[in-house]
Formats: sequence, structure tokens, C-alpha cells
Amino acid sequence: MKKIFAIVLSVVMLAAVFAGCSGGNESADGDKVIKIGVFEPVTGENGGGGFQEVLAIRYANTVRPTVDINGETYTIELVEADNKSDKTEAVSAANSLISAGVSVILGSYGSGVSIAAGEIFADNEIPAIGCSCTSPQVTLGNDYYFRVCYTDPFQGTILANYAMQEGATKAAVITQLGDDYSSGLGSYFVEAFAAVNGEDSIIQEQFQTNQTDFRAILTNIKAFEPDVIFAPSSITTAPLIIRQARELGIDVNIMAGDTWQNYSIIEAAGEDAEGVVCSTFFDENDTSSEIATDFVTGFKAFLNENPSYLEGNGGDGVAAVSALGYDAYMVAIEAIESAQSTDPVAIRDALAGVDMEGVTGRIVFDENGDAIKDIAYINMIQDGAFVFVKTVTLD
Repeated sequence: MKKIFAIVLSVVMLAAVFAGCSGGNESADGDKVIKIGVFEPVTGENGGGGFQEVLAIRYANTVRPTVDINGETYTIELVEADNKSDKTEAVSAANSLISAGVSVILGSYGSGVSIAAGEIFADNEIPAIGCSCTSPQVTLGNDYYFRVCYTDPFQGTILANYAMQEGATKAAVITQLGDDYSSGLGSYFVEAFAAVNGEDSIIQEQFQTNQTDFRAILTNIKAFEPDVIFAPSSITTAPLIIRQARELGIDVNIMAGDTWQNYSIIEAAGEDAEGVVCSTFFDENDTSSEIATDFVTGFKAFLNENPSYLEGNGGDGVAAVSALGYDAYMVAIEAIESAQSTDPVAIRDALAGVDMEGVTGRIVFDENGDAIKDIAYINMIQDGAFVFVKTVTLD
């Protein structure tokens, strides 16, 4: 009898384990719940941009708070984990989301933390959808990582081409040592620029994480007399590089990637930010898409209803990463509905076949899980605001 009881108990416990892994649960009042993990930095070097993605995901949750699966309505519960802009902390944050029983994970802002967590997601067979993590290494060889943004090879080539179209024949590239996003994007810019102008047309400088004094490397750059400076770096580092370059009398164009499309940089750098150029995934003033227009209107209202959200966002401007955060959430919903399941593996399989119109355009994934994108926006800071310059495409 005791043996039979032990066997029954084991079966019950095993069933409970598999139920927990499925991501489908019931709330205290008996409602069906499916959990979506939010793997983002809200503190640390990339906390500002990460929070902008989190805000858009929270807003998306108010737009689509439920999903129907096999005739039953499930409430979508967001489970947030702060990876603190740190690769070690990213591992802890990733494991906490797995333990919480999420069915799919969104994030992260920052390629380094996304890469650090990617193997954990794959080993536990939980699909992840990156919002703005652009390094190819995020999805390469990982069947469980997807992303809704374009990648660094595309972005680096776009920016190098733009610089050359503006007459640049010599360039300085500043990257952060050990940062996957910064070093990766910088290398793709160098490759595209040097292919036209030769290896001697570029000087490369690197800085350490948390470095605040860039005068030494900027002095070397000034002596090189470049036509443009390309400095893919964090929101925290950007105004320091900009101000110190201008203080040293360097008046050439300064360019960066998607992270610099953030109003906090304008606030911190002031007039020195005038003329700075960056690439971006989305422009809130582009009214060509009804989906995008509705998102901008709704998201601004969402921010203005909560003073802490408005402050954390740096006003009610719509950052491109927020548009990507919203799209990532909606892609997750699309996959859940297609799978008609809370099972992470079924959702992963459904993600591979997603084809939908998002705020940032059509979203279809290639064999690596990367969104197939062919267009980038170029913005310039003028009169204390980001101004659309042009869209750039690659054949």
C-alpha cells in the first residue's frame, strides 16, 4: 500500500513539474494565466534605454491584456527581471524568469546581456524575442532566440555609406572594450568604410567600461584629422564623448548607432549635441503607417498618465526602442495565438512562421531568427530635437 501511495505521489509531483514548465497557470481566483518574461536592464549603464523598452511592453500589455487559447481566455502576466546591464547579473535574471514559469521572454536592451542569457533560454527551451539587441551573436546558432530589430552588419554598413555620401574619406571609430554591441557595430562600420577608402583612412580607439575621461583618445583622433567620428556607445557615455570632443575643438560630424536616439543625450550634452547623427529603427513623425500612428498616440497618453513613467522616459518622446518593445510583445501574442498553447516549445515553433505588420514595419524571421529588415532611419539633432534626415536601404 505504501509503495502504491509513493508511486501515485511521484506521478502527481511529476505532473505538477510539467504543468509549471508549460507557462500556463491559474491565479488565486481561478483565472487562466500565461506568463511573459521581461528580461531588461532598468539599472546600470543601459538602464535608461532598457526602461524605455519596459514601458512599451507594459503599454502593450494594456492594449492586449489577454489571449484566447483553445476557447479559453488567458490573462497575460508580465514577469520582469532586471539584468542590471551586466552579463553576470543577466544569468541570474534569466534563471529567475525560467523559475517563474514563463512561456516566452522579451528582451534585452544590450546585446552582451542577451548573449549571456541566450544559452540558458535555449537549454530550458524557452523562446526569447529580442527588441533592440543588434549583435549577430544573439541569434546565431540559437534556435530559441529571435529579434524584431535589424542587425549590426546592416546598421554599420548603412552608417558608413551615409558618412561617405556626406563626403567623409577619413574616419575615427571609438568603441567600448568588451561590449559586444559597441565593438561589433564599430567593426562593421570599419569594414564598410575601409572597403572604399582603404585601411589607412581609419583610426580606431577603445575605452573601458565606466570610463568618463576621453580626452586622451580624442586628442589622438584630433591629430588624425578625420572627417567624421563614429562612436557606438551607451546613453551614459554619449554626452561625455560629445562634450569633450567639442571642448578640444573637434568640430567634425559625430555619428553613432541606434542607442544614441535618446532625448536624455540631448539634455545632457546641450548645445554640443547639435549636428550629431544616429541611425534608428523608427521615427515617431513618420505617419505613413496607421499602426505606427496609433501606437505613438496611445503610448504618449500612457506616459502622460503616470508621472514616474514620463520622467523615466525623459518626456513623452517615443524612442525607437519603445516601438521595438511594443512589436516584440505583439509578436509574442501572435505566436501564442498561432500555437494555441502555453507550451514554450510550441510557441517557439510558431514564432518561426510569424508574418505580421508591426509598428516598425513588416516582421518576418529568417532562418537565424532575425527580422528581415531593409530600411533604417537617419536622424540628426537640430535645435534640441531629433530631426528626420532620410531613410536608407541596402540592396
